[in-house]
Amino acid sequence: MSGFFSRLAAMFGAPAAGDSSSAPEIVRTTLRGVPVEVINTRPDIDTTDVLARLDESLALIGTYQPWRLAHLRRDIRGIRVERFACRGAFIPQDNVIITELTFLARRDISAAPVASSILHEGVHARVHAMGVYRTEAELPREERLCRRAELAFGQALPPELGAPVVERAMASLSLDDRGVAPIVDWQEAQRRQDAADRNASA
Repeated sequence: MSGFFSRLAAMFGAPAAGDSSSAPEIVRTTLRGVPVEVINTRPDIDTTDVLARLDESLALIGTYQPWRLAHLRRDIRGIRVERFACRGAFIPQDNVIITELTFLARRDISAAPVASSILHEGVHARVHAMGVYRTEAELPREERLCRRAELAFGQALPPELGAPVVERAMASLSLDDRGVAPIVDWQEAQRRQDAADRNASA
């Protein structure tokens, strides 16, 4: 397991420079008691908007499942917002949760899916904090634990907010082991991310 996360951290532990020669905008703050670092490499994305959505998402967790927010405060060093090849990840080596920059910038969805993603990664962080030794073969079991937490969170939300969270969690829980914890081609994911950034800056 450590080898898998080492490869992941090495590939995505720092923001990709892409074709842009400008330095990223870096903001460090604390939201709802959780340290936050934003590494914004996209000039078309307003960091203030990203932080507002992150605060809104943490507020949902604090309102509807406050113990989950308390776990985040204890279990991780903070949340890092940056370009990444998926919505979010927990990086054990850094003990941080990554929440993807463009995911936070979206306004075609509410804060609920963002909060659910953070909560999902928080469950990974809780397992890590408990000192549970995991192998790659055990990833599907842990993923289902995270998805069940998402499902419970979605069911705790008002229906209009919780519906997409519940739908996504239930769809994932219906998958087999390979489907619930798929093998990701991170190099291909990085290539697509870089292409999207180039298109955004064109």
